[in-house]
Amino acid sequence: MPLLLLVAGSAAIAAAGRRVPVPVPLLLVAAGLAVSYVPGVPDYTLDPHIVLPLLLPPLLHTAATDSSYLDLRAQARPVALLSVGYVLFATFVVGCAAYLIVPGLPLTAALVLGAVVAPPDAVAATAVARRVGLPSRITTILQGESLVNDATAITAFKVALAAAVGEGATWAGGIGEFLIAAVGGVGVGLVLMVPLHWLRTHLKEALLQNALSLLIPFVAYAVAEQVHASGVLAVVVVALYLGHRAWEVDFATRLQEEAVWKMVAFVLESAVFALIGLQLPVVLKGLGEYEGIDAAWYALAVFLVVAVARFAWVYPATFLPRLSARVRAREGDLSWKGPFVIGWAGMRGVVSLAIAFSIPLTVHGGEPFPERNLILFLTFTTVIGTLVVQGVSLPPLIRLLKFPPHDVQVETLAEANAQAQASRAAERRLDDLLADERNALPGPLADRLRTVLERRRNAVWERLGQVNPITGETVDDTYRRLSREMIGAEREVFVRLRDGRYIDDEMLRTLLRRLDLEEAAAYRETT
Repeated sequence: MPLLLLVAGSAAIAAAGRRVPVPVPLLLVAAGLAVSYVPGVPDYTLDPHIVLPLLLPPLLHTAATDSSYLDLRAQARPVALLSVGYVLFATFVVGCAAYLIVPGLPLTAALVLGAVVAPPDAVAATAVARRVGLPSRITTILQGESLVNDATAITAFKVALAAAVGEGATWAGGIGEFLIAAVGGVGVGLVLMVPLHWLRTHLKEALLQNALSLLIPFVAYAVAEQVHASGVLAVVVVALYLGHRAWEVDFATRLQEEAVWKMVAFVLESAVFALIGLQLPVVLKGLGEYEGIDAAWYALAVFLVVAVARFAWVYPATFLPRLSARVRAREGDLSWKGPFVIGWAGMRGVVSLAIAFSIPLTVHGGEPFPERNLILFLTFTTVIGTLVVQGVSLPPLIRLLKFPPHDVQVETLAEANAQAQASRAAERRLDDLLADERNALPGPLADRLRTVLERRRNAVWERLGQVNPITGETVDDTYRRLSREMIGAEREVFVRLRDGRYIDDEMLRTLLRRLDLEEAAAYRETT
């Protein structure tokens, strides 16, 4: 019952939040904070054995399939510098700062805290990038970073945790474990991606293909973790490959898959942000001597170190490689605005909290883990601080910096040219097929095929035309509205015939499905 209330409540708040100017993730976190103190609300303690293997894989999968493999490859250097270099840098800087700020906190435990709060969150980055409309290059870098950095952070956490509990971890051992996890995760992804894609393309029913699609991220994560490799990297590699070759799957699967994964992402993202807010009572328990002013000071100090450390890494990592003439020639001019947004967009999220809750209660000698409750508290305040301070200020910051808007005219021309080339190829193919007697069609049906091609080709060019002087609509807006009106009239007749028992419900569903596909086609042709 509590789980049902969590999912239903977070989904309802997220749906309502789309109608207000406050970013939905922040609204969910605030709602979680408020609800956490309502009498009778149970403690929703984050279980890392649930969050990491059950929530992280589908969220990574949907983020990776929506990303562009080609764009990520083009931005491989900044993505690698952020997802690997920055996470290790933040682990060290935040750990050392916490060691100096908090009296009695061992360095090994401080480094555990550093690894926990080092990775910006995939869910938060995707949600913010989607909401504020960042330039494509910045969005690609942030998404690429958030896809890979969890693997770096989890490995760094394991190494720091081994030292903290007394397992005698060394720098050489840590580097070796990181390489094994990274290479192993990528290797598992490379091994799985081709057979999984082959299976997807050879299943004949869309329902089976989508059932497989839902299982894929869990399979990739579980197989990689079973061989002590990075499940995160395995999921990302498989998802990037499947997304890059999604065109090879039939249209029915793609239509269903898009709807299914949008629903899954919506529900999980909503629940994840609500869960963050619901952790407050849990992390406040057992703070003991660190309650009050001391705890607030440590939380503020760690948050400031996290924010400053990101800028301290982003600007040198951005501009030092540009000392190379080849890099400058390839990337062109670069202003300070892009790195500033990347530096300010480092929101933390549920992965940091899940990792923190996996810290054991005791070390090998049986003593309590040093300052475990304080680490949980500082992780929580850092997550909340980055989501509130950076999440709230990022949209107005984007507007203030005045990035050049997308050139809609250029994008539409590129789309129109691509559609024209595709239509010409389709016409040649149609002529070849109709020349074969086995494909003979009556003249009206052959003309209908050509008309569909012509309409699809002209629809994009018409978007470059003038707006209607009376309504202010573009040609494609008018076409879409009229098409929907006509389809709506047909739909009303079908329902009336069903209600009059002239047709049964099964026939109604068939007819409505046909109209739905036509409406979707009309919408896609003009958007």
